[in-house]
Amino acid sequence: MNSELFHVVVLQSNGVTLNRVTVDAPEDSPNTDGIHIHMSSHVSVYDANIRTGDDCVSVGPGNSNLWIERVACGPGHGISIGSLGHQQGLDMEDVQNVTVKTTWFTGTSNGLRIKTWGSSKQGFVRGVTFEDATMTGVHNPIIIDQNYCPQKVGCSDRSSSIKISEVKYVDIRGWSTTPVAVTFNCSRSHPCSGISMQDVKLMYDRRVAKSSCRNVQGRSVGLVLPPSCL
Repeated sequence: MNSELFHVVVLQSNGVTLNRVTVDAPEDSPNTDGIHIHMSSHVSVYDANIRTGDDCVSVGPGNSNLWIERVACGPGHGISIGSLGHQQGLDMEDVQNVTVKTTWFTGTSNGLRIKTWGSSKQGFVRGVTFEDATMTGVHNPIIIDQNYCPQKVGCSDRSSSIKISEVKYVDIRGWSTTPVAVTFNCSRSHPCSGISMQDVKLMYDRRVAKSSCRNVQGRSVGLVLPPSCL
């Protein structure tokens, strides 16, 4: 409860399992991520209930083979990969082989998010699956933001050098508090590729929401609402 910074951190570790973690912090508390995973592999998170002022689960650079399942998030900033491209002391920032399955988001600013800074820092995100997510009153249910700059101060107009590829969104449902429920804002120099959406239904104010795409290539399968811009 009420940590001054991250509540639970898994750092430079291998073979860690977190079961039934509960985090409770005020909605307006900054940098109070529920669970942060950093430079680790083969980490599993099950049955977490997280209410906080930042990311419910955040995946930093240097992570591989993560399994996150049955997480309830809200309030908070959602489940995020990143931010990447801003870490000091790392030549390469990479995340690969991540599964996020059976999640519930209630009143969060984001749902399923990948975020990178506009910088020359090299890296990649690949092999990510987001499956079986329910959104209730979420501001950005699905978002890739490669121009991340939260304070809007000192932001770079440089294109992100983090390459995002092979990301799947499967069975995502619920409603957005904004008209644009799906945002793929990818890098000019390293466009997103291999993005796929299958069986997605996101509404806004009892209407079908909208989607927005920049510098992204992919495909949609089955019923996809809002209509895919891939």
